[in-house]
Amino acid sequence: MKKLSDILDISPDITLETLQRARMAALTLIKWLLCSLFTGSFIGLIGALFYKALQYVTSFRIQHPYTLFFLPAAGIIIVLMYHFTHEDKNTGTNLVITAIQSNAEVPVRVAPLIIISTLITHLFGGSAGREGAALQLGGSIGNGIGKLFHFDDKDKHIMIMCGMSACFSALFGTPMAAAIFSMEVVSVGIMYYAALVPCVISSLVAHGIAVSFGISQELFLIDSIPSFGIGNAVRISVLAILCAGISILFCVMLHQSEALYKHFFKNPYVRVFVGGCIVIVLTLLVGNQNYNGTGVNIIAQCIDGTVRPEAFLLKMIFTAATLGAGYKGGEIVPSFFTGAAFGCLFGNLLGFSPALCTAVGMAAVFCGVTNCPITSLLISFELFGYDGMPYFLLAVAFSYMLSGYFGLYHSQKIIYSKYKTNYINKKTE
Repeated sequence: MKKLSDILDISPDITLETLQRARMAALTLIKWLLCSLFTGSFIGLIGALFYKALQYVTSFRIQHPYTLFFLPAAGIIIVLMYHFTHEDKNTGTNLVITAIQSNAEVPVRVAPLIIISTLITHLFGGSAGREGAALQLGGSIGNGIGKLFHFDDKDKHIMIMCGMSACFSALFGTPMAAAIFSMEVVSVGIMYYAALVPCVISSLVAHGIAVSFGISQELFLIDSIPSFGIGNAVRISVLAILCAGISILFCVMLHQSEALYKHFFKNPYVRVFVGGCIVIVLTLLVGNQNYNGTGVNIIAQCIDGTVRPEAFLLKMIFTAATLGAGYKGGEIVPSFFTGAAFGCLFGNLLGFSPALCTAVGMAAVFCGVTNCPITSLLISFELFGYDGMPYFLLAVAFSYMLSGYFGLYHSQKIIYSKYKTNYINKKTE
């Protein structure tokens, strides 16, 4: 009786090799399913608790505005915490990105540090986001889980991305964008597809955990989206081009503010104290606390078209003054605020759907500062729905191309040129 391999004219060696590959794929799948389920559950739980804590401190600050005046002292506490844990030179999210690109470590102690310092920043009125905490928290715990299971360096890199996706998903309620962001942000032009299954599973599990805690997904409904045509496409393209410029300005302000603080105030304690005082003065000059904390509530006003014209610029100034001085949090939510406020202004000036322009502005500025076009599209769909797809697509394309090689994270690499099919492998400016 003839063997199947003889009938099909297949070499026995090829058959054996195929079986070995199938066995390896099955074992790899099982490994990452188990790891991602554990990571998503664990980090999802921590992320959900962290989200609740952020809600509490933000609510407390709003109810007790006087807490703002303790911001300089709070900054000193943050610096002391990093000093006593020997994390004085911690580069935040850049450290996590570097760890994926190389064999650098993300110490587990980074997790409690970033949680506490971010909560302190938000409690006392610093202008910051929460994704810095999400990426660092998820990355450090993911790295710790990789070490616990004695993974090699390559698999630890996957665990770091897996942890980042889980925490981002739990805090933002955008599992699609979270799954892709951790893979896309590291090296623009090359995605680590080996991490796709772990990142997707951990993101979905973490999102489910967050939902079970009553954490609902951020949704901004656009009542009516104008029909897509040449005229409207041109308007949105102009907005996207302007948003690319805004994203460059935002990145420059953040990086230069840090450089200026370090130039004039060598001592980190003095630096953070002065930064806190500057935020207090800015708040008093403005006359409200709309630009302290994340400012997510202002985005809803942008959708309604009621935000002040100068809001986008003020948010950038507040954020640069806060993060440049050494306070902790993140830059992405402030970039959402900036893009939304600028989009609203553009829409009001042109008399063209402020709600749509708000959504497009958010997506375009986010894309410009992160250099992550796929994530930008996905987060647009998750936050605003699919109906505005052609506008989001245009905005992301223009913003990605025209934002140049600027970015929030200096460790991020642009692998291929934005203008030609050239391999450049350069870090962002």
